[in-house]
Amino acid sequence: METRAMGRPVEFLLAEDNPGDVRLTKEALRESKISNNLNVVPDGVEAMAFLRRTGNYANAPRPDVILLDLNLPKKDGREVLAEVKADPNLRLIPVVIITSSEAEQDVLRTYELHANCYVTKPVDLEQFIKVIQSIETFWLTIVTLPSSVTSD
Repeated sequence: METRAMGRPVEFLLAEDNPGDVRLTKEALRESKISNNLNVVPDGVEAMAFLRRTGNYANAPRPDVILLDLNLPKKDGREVLAEVKADPNLRLIPVVIITSSEAEQDVLRTYELHANCYVTKPVDLEQFIKVIQSIETFWLTIVTLPSSVTSD
């Protein structure tokens, strides 16, 4: 199945430095009924290069949804979120914070920076996969996104 009205696989950008979480996310999305491509970057600097299509990412696809860890090297997720939401060309892309932090100040700060939602990573493998699949289902089959999110 492809996304409604897009006629193409859904593009995810996962900004995550933990190889285990990357592997679990890939597994969860691979089991999905929705055709998708998962693009992965290991730090905040590369996330912004991907989103702005610079350097090695000149031909990068525009993501339909960004899955963003807060504790990234080089440039943390809060900085990436602030840059994305300040950029008129990127701000409509939904940003899902997916992090191990349960700190109230992280939740508050990311919503102040206009995150679309905040999800704490479950420690349990099965629950982690369910969370990723729930995020995908919610953002790609339940929510109606503006068409400018999926166009260049």
